[in-house]
Amino acid sequence: MVSFLITLAAMIAGTAFLLALWRFFQGPSDADRVVAFDTLTVISLTGIVLIAYLEGRGIYLDVALVYALLSFLGVIVVARHLERGL
Repeated sequence: MVSFLITLAAMIAGTAFLLALWRFFQGPSDADRVVAFDTLTVISLTGIVLIAYLEGRGIYLDVALVYALLSFLGVIVVARHLERGL
């Protein structure tokens, strides 16, 4: 049952990744692209956590945490850039 749920979560994450990637390239405004980029990073984090569970490696969770912090800072920098027009 657990392997079925992991597979289902991976399929849902893959579909969400493709939809967010489409919005990233087709977004009508820069704000849409920033939101899509943030969504892509969250979905990537989901993938990293799923891989960590499947492989049984806790170090991947540390990688996911660092990736989450860096992506958060990146989105904040881009949002401030768009807000002030720098």
